Amino acid sequence: MSDDARPDTDEHRRLRGPRRADWLRWGPYLSERSWGTVREDYSADGDPWRYFPHEHARSKAYRWGEDGLAGICDRYQVLCFALALWNENDPILKERLFGLVPTEGNHGEDVKEYYFYLDSTPTHSYMKWLYKYPQAAYPYQRLIEENQRRAGRGPEYELLDTGVFDDDRYFDVFVEYAKADPEDVAILITIENRGPEPAPIHVLPHLWFRNTWAWEEERLPAPELRVGPAGPGWASVRADDGPGPGVSDLLDDYHLGPRFLYVEDDAALLFTDNDTNLQRVYGPHEHNPVPYVKDAFHDHVVHGLPAANPARVGTKSCAHIRRVVPAGGSVRVRLRLAPASAERAYPLADVDDLVARRRAEADAFYAAIHPPAASADEKHIQRQAFAGMLWTKQIYLFDVERWLEGDNPAWPPPPARAHIRNQHWRHLNSKRILSMPDKWEYPWFAAWDLAFHCVPLALVDPDFAKEQLWLLLFEQFLHPSGQIPAYEWDFSDLNPPVHAWAVWRVYNMDRIRTGRGDRDFLERCFHKLLMNFAWWVNKVDGEGNNVFEGGFLGFDNISVIDRSEPLPAGTVLEQSDATGWMGMFCLNLMRIALELAKDNPVYESLATKFFQHYIYVARAMKHRGGRDYQLWDERDGFFYDVLRYPDGHFETFRVRSLVGLVPLFAVERIEERWIEQFAEFTRDWRWFLAHRAELAADVAHRVEHADDSTLVLTIVNPEQTQRLLERMFDPAEFLSDYGLRSMSKRHESEPFRLGQREVRYEPAEADSKLKGGNSNWRGPVWFPTTFLMIESLRKLGKAYAGPDVDDQDQADFRHLAEELANRLIAIFTRDDDGRRPVYGDCARFQRDPHWRDHISFYEYFHGDDGRGLGASHQTGWSGLVASLIDEWRR
Repeated sequence: MSDDARPDTDEHRRLRGPRRADWLRWGPYLSERSWGTVREDYSADGDPWRYFPHEHARSKAYRWGEDGLAGICDRYQVLCFALALWNENDPILKERLFGLVPTEGNHGEDVKEYYFYLDSTPTHSYMKWLYKYPQAAYPYQRLIEENQRRAGRGPEYELLDTGVFDDDRYFDVFVEYAKADPEDVAILITIENRGPEPAPIHVLPHLWFRNTWAWEEERLPAPELRVGPAGPGWASVRADDGPGPGVSDLLDDYHLGPRFLYVEDDAALLFTDNDTNLQRVYGPHEHNPVPYVKDAFHDHVVHGLPAANPARVGTKSCAHIRRVVPAGGSVRVRLRLAPASAERAYPLADVDDLVARRRAEADAFYAAIHPPAASADEKHIQRQAFAGMLWTKQIYLFDVERWLEGDNPAWPPPPARAHIRNQHWRHLNSKRILSMPDKWEYPWFAAWDLAFHCVPLALVDPDFAKEQLWLLLFEQFLHPSGQIPAYEWDFSDLNPPVHAWAVWRVYNMDRIRTGRGDRDFLERCFHKLLMNFAWWVNKVDGEGNNVFEGGFLGFDNISVIDRSEPLPAGTVLEQSDATGWMGMFCLNLMRIALELAKDNPVYESLATKFFQHYIYVARAMKHRGGRDYQLWDERDGFFYDVLRYPDGHFETFRVRSLVGLVPLFAVERIEERWIEQFAEFTRDWRWFLAHRAELAADVAHRVEHADDSTLVLTIVNPEQTQRLLERMFDPAEFLSDYGLRSMSKRHESEPFRLGQREVRYEPAEADSKLKGGNSNWRGPVWFPTTFLMIESLRKLGKAYAGPDVDDQDQADFRHLAEELANRLIAIFTRDDDGRRPVYGDCARFQRDPHWRDHISFYEYFHGDDGRGLGASHQTGWSGLVASLIDEWRR
């Protein structure tokens, strides 16, 4: 597609224009939870939940990042804006979202609020967010006590279950952002009372500086907030970060300059400092370094205490606005955050018009994105999926070296914590905007999540998708050994090696849409992926036999044992999924090398290397000389993990799960006519097939056509493929009405047992608490793995198709792929009865017009009925539904 043929909406022009980076300077980069994270954990035992609980969040300054409701900040999070609320009944100011921690809830981290990302453009020129705020006191303690009583069994006790929304006694709080230009942000807050009586609400927009001044032995000069100018109908807060050392840990030349938060003139302007209330957090014997501290507004508003600074200056401020909202009515609050250079006589006068204009531009942008064959409901789902992914971009600030050593020599971290986690990642130092799985439950990057995020993100902002994939390969992330960091809880853990797949996928999406392949991006990533591949081969293939022992590989509790835990000396778990992932990795790198060889023949030899390595990996899964077992089980027609003991005997884990289907992900095809342009590669692979025929016989399958020949590279031969597909598409095993189950339903009545351990089919929350019980891979449907299976089926269809082959071969594979895609999409769309399976039997979400069209994108989905489970806002990989709608409705 030429530049002239690409969409030319206002938002597309912003994305392609010379000021793209300027438009991205402000965005939703503020987290929704910084308490209880690894970054804020300076404990001796590595328990971040106990070290920094929700109760301390309002009183304790954060070191590595701020949080808030519907928050935005600048690119380096110097200055932050977010909303706070109070209903005159809550025991605390609602400054951040509440949720349960692993010792309190059913499955680990679990947010207990109802909020929705309704819209966002890629440059955040327009954004919309919704929070449902009860008018009664929020039932904090009741949620904790009831979920503790349930002890991790059965469904979770949710906020709706408490009755706090009965009689519609709640507010819908909508927050809209619209940029007049890259630095000038209009903010419109609309509060609708859904209840039968008038109800009061306190609206407290917060503006504050992230604390960069209090961590050294000597406090650094702090930035300043103070009362700004006022005019007809408006007042203001003046923010000045100053030129000094308060931001020197970011960039020496980064400076926001003075700016104003304009508010309506009936707002009471409150000020304090974003410093820890040491007396509340650590005890009355402590001395606060400043008289006015972080939790001042809570004390001032909720308890009526004189806690705010009467001098009206500080590093944290808010505009305190009280409104009484009529029954069934609404009120609006208008604000504007703009640089001092944009001073105007009536700064709030055009907020509504600006919001309406940017909203219309967002409509035009998504009209150009939606596939024409999609239904109105599917377009609505796709737009909310994109909104969630764009809202979940966050600044990830973390210097592991400094975190391990501590900032202040007078307050060194406990020595024990240096050996708890991430001690081998001292090089990791991030000041980047990253795509996160979830802004509350997973407010940190996860390597394989991020790879999947980039596929739908490439539909709306391919440059951002490419940047994200490169960042984890950048020197400040990629380990010198070549390992990609897994996730914050343990960077050294192993996620599936899907980065090469994502790089190749996004490269091709961008090439097809623009008519040009970004070879610089592809080549840059390829060089680092070579390092990562070498790390896998040298580190994870313990005996050099091309069978891999890859840890838990993102599948949490899928096995009968915790695959992250070290095994007794000499005992090895040979993993079907680890080896299957590596076969896929080889083929991805082979295709990238061939693409680069079009411009530089030097890459042909690397393509040969990965072709051959694929053969060795694929062969090893099914044929290992000198042993009497293999990972492929001929009796069951399935791949299993094998536990091999030092004395040579072994235990086959006959658990039919995704572990045994992952080998199907390794699929590629080589058409001989197309490959002839690569003379060296063609010569080498033909020699290999001729002289190493016994190795390739079962993993490289030639398909003859009338005018061409195709070499189909699959770990499984056609007969084995058929046997796997029979199980996969059997409703009594893997096939759910809503995608592929992560474990065969057969294990519901026939659990697998190993000693005292048991694995059985669990379609919802798991009783098993391996990996903390936070995610369940023993039955639910997961988007990333079903998405990859759809990709494999499409490739198989193309690989086996040809003019002299019955078209039914391709049609069957494509039909199976389309069937899976439609089942995933059907999780979110309304069925014939108007129900969305994602919301199960929750009447409020199914029938209430103020709830039923707000989509939550869950972490995983019930294996039988499709209802959402786990993290409720993990738009990251459940956002893949946007790609499915794009590809199967176009």
